[in-house]
Amino acid sequence: MPGSDRNADSVVASPATRTSLLIAVQVISKLFTFVSNQLILRKLHPETLGIAAQLELYSISILYFSREAVRLAIQRQPLGYARAVSEKGSGHPQTQNTREITEARLEASQSVINMSYLSLGLGIPLAVVSTTFYIQLAPDGVSQAQFYHLSILLTACALVIELCSEPFFAIIQQHMLYKKRALVEMTAALAKSLAVCGSVVWAARASRNIGVLPFALGYACYATTLTCGYAISLLSSAGQRSFSLLPKLISSRNNSSYILGRFPRHLVSLFAAIFLQSVIKHLLTQGDSMMLAAMASLQDQGIYSLASNYGGLIARIVFQPIEESSRAVFSSLLNGGKGNDRWPDTVGTARAHLTNILRIYVLFCALVVPLGPCMVPRVLHALGGRRWASAEVDSLLSLYCYYIPFLAFNGITEAFVSSAASTSDLRRQSRWMGVFSGCFAVAAYSFLIIGDMGARGLVWANIFNMGVRITWSLLFIRSYLCRNNHTNLAVTEISPRPLTLISAVIASMILTEQEQASYGFHGIIKDLITCTGYTLLVAFLERRFLLAQIGEGRRTTKKTKLGGKTE
Repeated sequence: MPGSDRNADSVVASPATRTSLLIAVQVISKLFTFVSNQLILRKLHPETLGIAAQLELYSISILYFSREAVRLAIQRQPLGYARAVSEKGSGHPQTQNTREITEARLEASQSVINMSYLSLGLGIPLAVVSTTFYIQLAPDGVSQAQFYHLSILLTACALVIELCSEPFFAIIQQHMLYKKRALVEMTAALAKSLAVCGSVVWAARASRNIGVLPFALGYACYATTLTCGYAISLLSSAGQRSFSLLPKLISSRNNSSYILGRFPRHLVSLFAAIFLQSVIKHLLTQGDSMMLAAMASLQDQGIYSLASNYGGLIARIVFQPIEESSRAVFSSLLNGGKGNDRWPDTVGTARAHLTNILRIYVLFCALVVPLGPCMVPRVLHALGGRRWASAEVDSLLSLYCYYIPFLAFNGITEAFVSSAASTSDLRRQSRWMGVFSGCFAVAAYSFLIIGDMGARGLVWANIFNMGVRITWSLLFIRSYLCRNNHTNLAVTEISPRPLTLISAVIASMILTEQEQASYGFHGIIKDLITCTGYTLLVAFLERRFLLAQIGEGRRTTKKTKLGGKTE
């Protein structure tokens, strides 16, 4: 079906460019953060880093509950809404009236802008309640820290400012203005790093203790730069596109489909279902930080924060952009084509995209499981100094390497589920997530309190948590593909060659033998040679698959350039 091929290609032609830009944002942003952290790590005590971890949990929680459900609801109805309007009737967009198509696109843009203001409406009261909670109920060791109260208030103001950027973000996502997003977010990350690093270095030279105030200043600089940057980038284009960046009544022939004339009913219904689910999902995602804040000392919290920041660096740099880009692809493919002859083909395209990513992740596991536990502690010793050199930190970082692949698989499988699931599916997933939340709490209590394993026990609880979530998502995906594409998701499609698995086992045995070796220069060189040789061996064994992916990436990049639709 030629029409089906063209539609599928129009959706998947841009992910390579889109993902590259998002990865570039993460790489450069995390590079700024990494450099600033290295400059301040030797000047911070684990207790201060533990309080900073609580401040980060505070900011993440407010932003997550305020905007995550809104963003996911909006993403389920991107430009495909306008495309569906333009294709209505004959199935040939070129035969439709140009004015009607333009009006449909403007209506879709104004709808997502109106929806984005729900984030601000949720965020302001949530910030007030959370700030009161963090100030009044903080433990003595935390509340007595220097500038703690000021840091909480400054962070709350920064979060409200950041939520003011949501209308701009909604338009950038809908119109795929990824170059503008990359420029603004990288500038904001640079401003945050300079603020944190500069204030810590100044305090150290002045022999002053300013506690976690540098981190609050960083949040404020990031939010201000982000919102101002988006505003400068989009205000001119908003006038050209004839939509308002303020909430506005929508003139539509079917006003009954809008609540108060502004909010699409189907998006509001989807938002409500996702929001209820996001509460449980956040407990699962940030449950480790909550458990640690409630049951562990500030020093243990600081050590775990260090491990999660370094151990999760790859997850934030690579996996998060892939997950975000793939969710956009899945949403475009799996929403808007039901009921027509092309539907099985679009589902097949989504299935192929998911299968390729899952196999790449499996190859990543074949590298990180043998190499990570050996190399990560050595890198930390070189970067963090003697203050962070201990057997406890090394053991935690080595264990965290086994947790990273679970983060990767959970992210991409839940991206497919959130794009494909109906409202009833999301409610069913919410109920199961309630069960997962209870299981995680029991596992965390068992490892952390009964087993007295400290931060290591929390990592094991996280691995268990991610494992059950991945299992549920895979079962949903297999059922969905059977219903809509009459196919399945076989293990053989995503597993590497047997020789690759054998090589991974041998490499793990060799590096485990070398683990007790000296951390001196010769030991590091020996490990680097072993790791390089093993990486090249895996690349050679999987060369056919890797070359096929490179060729596919070049073809999609060429289609993107020819189409000229992604800015």
